[in-house]
Amino acid sequence: MRSLIRRKSKEHSGASDPAPSRLKYRLQRWMLTPGIRFGLRVGVPICLLAAAGTAFLADEGRRDALQGTINSIRASIEERPEFMVNVMAIDGAGTSVSEDIREVVPLDFPISSFDLDLGQIRDVIEGLDPVRTASVRIRPGGILQVNVEERKPALIWRSRDGLALLDETGAHVAELGQRRLHPDLPLIAGRGANREAEEAMRLLAAASPLGDRLRGLVRVGERRWDVVLDRGQRILLPEDNPVQALERVIVVSEVKDLLERDVAAVDMRIAARPTVRMTENAVENWWRIREMNGGGL
Repeated sequence: MRSLIRRKSKEHSGASDPAPSRLKYRLQRWMLTPGIRFGLRVGVPICLLAAAGTAFLADEGRRDALQGTINSIRASIEERPEFMVNVMAIDGAGTSVSEDIREVVPLDFPISSFDLDLGQIRDVIEGLDPVRTASVRIRPGGILQVNVEERKPALIWRSRDGLALLDETGAHVAELGQRRLHPDLPLIAGRGANREAEEAMRLLAAASPLGDRLRGLVRVGERRWDVVLDRGQRILLPEDNPVQALERVIVVSEVKDLLERDVAAVDMRIAARPTVRMTENAVENWWRIREMNGGGL
């Protein structure tokens, strides 16, 4: 009996262990991690495809052939009739501005809509002086639609370079050959007057009671304004609060007919001490009257 037990124990000790080894167990656990499984399912095929593509494109002839095929497919799509633009329509612009737009946007129709940069076309059009804003879109039927809002001339600026039309913000609209072409527009003059067009518009509005006597505004030293009236009269305005100073002169003139007298200039540059300068004729008459009165006032 003991020999039998001893024999069985020997047979049992010599049998192989069904459990995996420690290295095999760790390898199996590593293969079960989500990252490794995703890499084997996705990463390895992508790497193999990338390697195959690199090997294929390594040959210059194959690269040229592939590029030619891509260009041919792209051209066949972009040049379809529904994607072609055949004409440009311009709304909101006058004849001269429309001609300028067609000159700065020289498109050779028909052209594929894929070859048009609408943003760049809009920027080029808005770069024209007479154009305030512009919008560009492609309408059904192959029409490149351009809608334009033109600047409206509000002032005539006289400078060393001649006459120019400005809008209410001082933006350049167009050159002006002769003043009589726009007799209804007020005149401003002087260096830097265009940069202060908005203030000039406020002064012109305040000077409306002067009516036809107003000849224009002159920018002096790029710092302040002179209001020029007929008969050579001037109102010298201060740097600060020129509108209030002008309104003050107009009120005094309406009450006491200041500007109807022989006044050459009203100096408001020092608000606390307004000064009135008489004309030479008025000064001579004053001296003549004084001498007649024996030198008294």
